[in-house]
Amino acid sequence: MVENEHHHQQPPAPAPPPPPAAVQQPLGAARGPAYPPAEQLLQLNYCIHSNPSWAQTAILAFQHYIVMLGSIVMIASILVPRMGGDHGDKARVIQALLFMSGINTLLQALFGTRLPTVMGPSFAYILAILSIINDFRDEDFSSEHERFLHTMRAIQGSLIISSFINMLLGFSRSWGEFTKLLSPLIVVPYVCVVGLGLFARGFPQLATCVEIGLPMLVFLVVVQQYMKRLHPAAHPILERFALLVCIALIWAFAAILTAAGAYNNVGDATKRSCRTDRSFLISSAPWIKIPYPFQWGTPIFRASHVFGMMGAALVTAVESTGTFIAASRFAGATPPPAHVLSRSIGLQGVGQLLDGIFGSIAGTNASVENVGLLALTHVGSRRVVQISTIFMFFLSIFGKFGAFFASIPLPIFAAIYCVLYGLVASVGITFIQFTNNNSMRNIYIMGLSLFLGISIPQYFVANTDGNSGRGPVHSGGGWFDDILNTIFASAPVVALIVGTLLDNTLDAHHARDERGVPWWGPFQHKKGDSRNEEFYSFPLRINEYVPTRFL
Repeated sequence: MVENEHHHQQPPAPAPPPPPAAVQQPLGAARGPAYPPAEQLLQLNYCIHSNPSWAQTAILAFQHYIVMLGSIVMIASILVPRMGGDHGDKARVIQALLFMSGINTLLQALFGTRLPTVMGPSFAYILAILSIINDFRDEDFSSEHERFLHTMRAIQGSLIISSFINMLLGFSRSWGEFTKLLSPLIVVPYVCVVGLGLFARGFPQLATCVEIGLPMLVFLVVVQQYMKRLHPAAHPILERFALLVCIALIWAFAAILTAAGAYNNVGDATKRSCRTDRSFLISSAPWIKIPYPFQWGTPIFRASHVFGMMGAALVTAVESTGTFIAASRFAGATPPPAHVLSRSIGLQGVGQLLDGIFGSIAGTNASVENVGLLALTHVGSRRVVQISTIFMFFLSIFGKFGAFFASIPLPIFAAIYCVLYGLVASVGITFIQFTNNNSMRNIYIMGLSLFLGISIPQYFVANTDGNSGRGPVHSGGGWFDDILNTIFASAPVVALIVGTLLDNTLDAHHARDERGVPWWGPFQHKKGDSRNEEFYSFPLRINEYVPTRFL
C-alpha cells in the first residue's frame, strides 16, 4: 500500500484574543469610597421633633440660656456706658434683653419657623444706636442718668417704627418670593459668612484675657471631642454637657486668680475682661423686677434715627434667614419653605415692635451661637429650645440670680463662640454636595461671594468710628449714610447680594442643574415635599384659625 504524498496540514492556531481594553477609572476612584449626597445629617441624636428625657432637656435648655447670655452682656457692655448709664442701668437693660429674648424665642418656636432657634439681640443695631447716642452727646442734661433715659426713649421710638419693615416684608410674602431666587450655590457662601462674619467676637475677644480664654477653648475641644471617646458611657454625657463642665471649671479658675490678686496691678481693660468681680451686676441688679411697657418713659420719634434702624431691621431679616437655613440642617429638617420664611420674618418684626414697647436696647434676630450649639450637642430638638425660655423668663425677673451668670467673664464666651461660629460656617459648605462643584461657573460665583462677603464688611467695620458709629459712607445725608453703613457692614448681606445677582444672571437657565435648583426647588413650596408639613406646620389646631397665606 502506497502512502499518500500529500500530508494533511494542521489548521493554523487561532490568534489569541486581544487583551481587554482597560476601563478608565475616574480620578481617585480606587483610593476610597465616594459619599453620595445626604439631605439630612445622620449623626444627630435627636432631630426637630424627637426629644431627650426631661432631665436632659432641662440641662440642655439651661445650656442654651448660658450660650445666648454672652451676646446680651456684650451688647449691654458696649452701649450702656456710652449712653451715660451706670451698673444698675446695665443690669436692668440685661434683664429687659433676656425677657424679650424669651418672648421672641417662644414666638418663633411656636408660630414662626418652628425650628429650634433662640432669638437674641442683634449686633446689627449697634451702628444705628451709636448714631443716636452721638446725636445727644452735645445736649445738656441734668445728670448722666437723665441722658441715659432720654437715649433709651429715642431707641424705643426707632425700634417701634422700623419694626414695620420686617412686618411688611414678611406678612406681604415679599420675603418668601425673594428667597425663591436662592439655590444651594448661593446658600454655600451665604451661610458660611453667617458664621465667619462674626470672627471679631471670637479670638480677638478671647485674647483680651488669654489666660482664661485659651484654656477654655482647649478644654472644650479636649473634653468634648477627645475624652468622650475614652469610654462608651462617657460619650453621650460629655458630648451633650461638656460645655457646662468647662464653663464651671474655667470660671472657678478665674475666680481663684481674682482672689489671689493676679489682676491687682494690671490695666483697667484687663481687669474688666479677667476679673470675676468687675461687672458689679450682682450688687446692682434688683431682686425682682418684671419688665413692663415703656419702662424708660414715653418713646421719642425722630426721623433721622428711624432710617438707620430700618437698615438694621433689613440686615436682621437677611441674617436670620441664613441662620434658619443652618438650623434646619442641624435639626434634621428640610430647608425652610418660602412661606415659612415669610411668616418668620413677619413675626420677627412683631418681636421688634415688642422690643421697642418693653424697652429693649436692640432688636432681635436668630442667635448664631445657639444654632452652633445644636451641632455641638447633636441635639436638634425643638422642645429643648422652648424649655430654655423658662430660664430666660425666670432669670430676667429674679435679677440677682440672672446677674450671677451674667458675671461670667466675656473671654469664656468668646472661646465658646470660636467653636460654635465655626460649626455654623462649616454647615454652609455641606450644601455644595447638591451642586456641580466641578463647574468653573459655580466656583467663580462661590469664590467671589465668599471673599467679598468677608472683605467688604471688614472694610466698613475697620473704617467706622467706634464712638460715633460713623462709617466710611459720607454723602452728607446722615440717615442715608446710616442705612448704607449698616447694610454693608453685614457679611451675610453682602454675600447674599453678590451671590444672588451672579447666580441669577450668569447663564442661569442653562446651568439650572449645576446650581442645584432641581433639588432645592421642591422645598420652597408648601406641597413640594411631603416632609414640609411634618416639620413646619403649626402646633395643635392653630392652622384652622390662621389665613392660608401663612400656612
